[in-house]
Amino acid sequence: MIKFALKVVLMAGVFYGVAYLLDGVDVVANPDGPLGEFGTWLWIALIFAVVNAIVGPILRLFSLPFVILTLGLFLLVINAALLGITAALTDRLTVDGFGSAVLGGLLLAVGGWLADQLLDRD
Repeated sequence: MIKFALKVVLMAGVFYGVAYLLDGVDVVANPDGPLGEFGTWLWIALIFAVVNAIVGPILRLFSLPFVILTLGLFLLVINAALLGITAALTDRLTVDGFGSAVLGGLLLAVGGWLADQLLDRD
């Protein structure tokens, strides 16, 4: 449970970086929220984690032939879809187009992998 909470915190930082780097991914921070602006980043990272845990495996399973056919590149489209679903679930995150979603999904995948590497150290 602690690893999950730490990963959400790290992914909030990754979301901050993605929103800073990409013009098509915008986060409307809420300074009046319980945790301030950082709470908005945590909320978006938590929603993304839940969407990734519930919808992600289903999308990966149904798209397995495309993933195999494209040698894994279709996983970028799946990550873009997960980012789009997250944006649809909250009014604090907007993704302007498919290109921004794919680049954002790629950066989130790399950031998630780095977070996993940091947290799996013994």
